[in-house]
Amino acid sequence: MDTTVTLKVPWEAVRLFGEDAAVFGREMYEAAVVQWYDEGRISSGKGSELLGLPRAEFLELLSRHKVSPFQYSPEELAAEMNRS
Repeated sequence: MDTTVTLKVPWEAVRLFGEDAAVFGREMYEAAVVQWYDEGRISSGKGSELLGLPRAEFLELLSRHKVSPFQYSPEELAAEMNRS
């Protein structure tokens, strides 16, 4: 089930994306999903599902946003490095 959310933003913000409110809305939603992934709140599978993208395209989106596709805490990364 989809839900429509209305958000009031300055027109200047919309103009950053070519004065198309639909494009702006999509960009905001993509940025939110990428942020949720980066915070560890969702998996890459859930992110791709929310955006309706194949997982490979979601990983490319992460790259465009300079977000690592690997979700390791500093402790997990150190433990992994010590196993080598």
